[in-house]
Amino acid sequence: MSAPKDKAAPKKMGGMGHGPGRNLGAKPQKAKNFWGTVGRLLKYMSKKIYLILLVLALAIASTIFQIRTPKILGEATTEIFKGVMAGFKMAKMGRPVKTLPIDFDKVAQIIFVVIAMYLASAVFSFIQQFIMTRISQKTVYQLRREMKEKMDRLPISYYDTHSNGDIMSRAINDMDNIASTLQQSLTQFITSVVTFVGVLWMMLTISWQLTLVALATIPLSLIVVMVIAPKSQRYFADQQRSLGLLNNQVEETYGGHVVVKSFNHEESDQQNFEVENERLYKAGWRAQFISAMIMPLMNFIKNLGYVFVAVLGGVKVANGNMTLGDVQAFLQYTNQFSQPITQIASLLNTIQSTVASAERIFEVLDEAEMTNKPSGLPVEKNSPYKVEFEHVQFGYEPQEPLMTDFDLNVLPGQMVAIVGPTGAGKTTLINLLERFYDVTGGSIRYEGVDTRDFPRQDLRANFSMVLQDTWLFTGSIYDNILYGREGASETEVVRAAKAAHVDDFVRKLPHGYQTVLNEEASNISQGQRQLITIARAFLADPDVLILDEATSSVDTRTEILIQHAMGNLLQGRTSFVVAHRLSTIRDANNIVVMNHGNIVETGTHDELMAKNGFYADLYNSQFADDEAI
Repeated sequence: MSAPKDKAAPKKMGGMGHGPGRNLGAKPQKAKNFWGTVGRLLKYMSKKIYLILLVLALAIASTIFQIRTPKILGEATTEIFKGVMAGFKMAKMGRPVKTLPIDFDKVAQIIFVVIAMYLASAVFSFIQQFIMTRISQKTVYQLRREMKEKMDRLPISYYDTHSNGDIMSRAINDMDNIASTLQQSLTQFITSVVTFVGVLWMMLTISWQLTLVALATIPLSLIVVMVIAPKSQRYFADQQRSLGLLNNQVEETYGGHVVVKSFNHEESDQQNFEVENERLYKAGWRAQFISAMIMPLMNFIKNLGYVFVAVLGGVKVANGNMTLGDVQAFLQYTNQFSQPITQIASLLNTIQSTVASAERIFEVLDEAEMTNKPSGLPVEKNSPYKVEFEHVQFGYEPQEPLMTDFDLNVLPGQMVAIVGPTGAGKTTLINLLERFYDVTGGSIRYEGVDTRDFPRQDLRANFSMVLQDTWLFTGSIYDNILYGREGASETEVVRAAKAAHVDDFVRKLPHGYQTVLNEEASNISQGQRQLITIARAFLADPDVLILDEATSSVDTRTEILIQHAMGNLLQGRTSFVVAHRLSTIRDANNIVVMNHGNIVETGTHDELMAKNGFYADLYNSQFADDEAI
C-alpha cells in the first residue's frame, strides 16, 4: 500500500526551431532563486577555479585577437591605397608609371601578422573549449553521482509522491541542460560581452562620429525584440502544449496498439491524431514565422547603419579626415557590432533555463533523507518469536492514522497469510516490516531486536520479496534470476528455476536461459514473468520470504504447481503471504484477517471458517463469485 502518486511529469518537449534568433522568442523556464542557485552551482566548479580563470583569460585573449585584426588589416588597405594615389599623382604630373609605388613588403608583413593573430585566436578558442568541456563534464559527473547516491538515501515516501517521469527528467534532461550550458553557453556569453566591449572601443578609437551612427541602430533593434518576442512566446507556449498532447496520444496509441486493433479504433485514433497534428502545425508555424522575423528585421536595421557608416566614412575619406583602411575596419566592426547583442539576449534565456534545471536537481539533493534514529528499546533475549508487532501505530499522513494498535507475533518457520479487503493495510504491514516506512508508535522486532536498531541493508538482507507487479530488467533470464544472489553458481540458479517451474518453459525457448528480455519483458507472458521473480526470491534463500499477491498473475494449473513448490521451499522458513485468492493460503499456519489497519480475526483456515465471521464472509463471497462466473 503506497501513498498516492502525483501526475506524471510532462514529456520532454521538442526544439524551438532553428536559427540564431530562436531563443529570443522562446519563453525560458525561470528559477525561483536565481543567484542562490548560481552560487551553489559555482561551488561545484570551485575546485577547478584555476582552470576556469585560465578559460576566461583564453576567451578574452582569443576575442581580443579577433577584434584587433580588422584594424590591422585596414592598414594594409591604407598602404595599397596610398600607393595607388601616389601613382595617380605621378601620372598626372606626366611622369611615367611602370609599377605602382606600393610597399608590398609592408603589406605582406601586415598580412602575416593578421594570419598569425587569427591563428592564435583559433588556438586559444580551441584550448578554452577543450578545458571547459572537461570542467563541465566533471561538474555534471559529480552532480549526477551525488544525485544517484541521494536517491539511495531517500525514503520510499519520496518515490510514492513523485512520478517516475519527473525523477527521470531531473536526472537526464536537466543534467544534459547544465552540461550543455557550462560547456558552450558560458564561454559564448563571456566572448560576446568581451566582443561587444572590444568592438565598441575599437570603433571609438577610429571615429566617435561613426560610432554614434552605429549606436543609433541599437534602440531600433531593441524595439523589434520587445515588440515581436512577446508575441512569439505566446505561440511557443501553444506549440509546447500541443506537442505534449500529441506525444501523449502517440505514446498511448502505440503502447496499447493491441487494444486499439482489437476494438477497431485505428480510424478513430487517426482522426484524433490529425486534429492534434493540425493544432501543432498551426501553433508551430505561427511561432516559427514570428520568431524568424526577428533576425531579418535586425539585419535590415544593421544594414541601414552599415549604409550610413559607409556614406559618412566615404565623405571623411574624400575630405582627407580619415584613411580608407580605417573605413574598411569600421565597416567590419559595424557588421560585428550587433552579433554579440543578439547572442547575449539569446544566451540569457538559455542560462535562465539552465539555472532552473540546476534548481530542480538541488531540490532533490535537499530532500530529507531516511532517518536512522534508534528505538531506545532493550533487546528481548531468547525471544521465541521471529517477528513481533507490538502496539504498532502508523499512517501515511499524520492526520489519517491507518494502524492504531496493531499486534502480531510470528513464530520461526510459520507461514502467515494476510488477507482482507482493498485498503485494509496488508501491503502497509510489509512496508513496515522491510522498513520502507518507520512506525510512528509501538515497535516491530526481528529476533527480539527492534528493526529501527538495524541498518536497513542488514535488515533487508534477511528478507526476500516477490511483488504482484513484476520487475525484470533488460537482460537474459539467467541474469534476472541471478539478481537474487550475486555469485550464485549456475547449478543453484537452475535449481531455483526448477523449484519455481521456470526451467520447464525456459528450455523451450530458442536461447534458453540466455534469452534476452526486452524493455518491458513483453516477449514472455505475464505468468512467466511472475515465475522468474519467484525463482529469483528462491535463489536469495532468505530467512523470511514475503509474497505479496505473488500468484495473482498465473493460471490455476501454474498456481497449483507453485503452491506445491512452496510447500517444500518454505519448510523451516518464516513467510508472509499477502493473498486475494483465499484458496492459496488454506494451509497457512496462521491467517491474519485485517480491516481498516487492524486485525479482526486470526487462526487457521478451518478455525476461521468455523467462526463464520469476517473471513468466512470473504471466502464464501469469493467462491460464490467464482461459481457465478
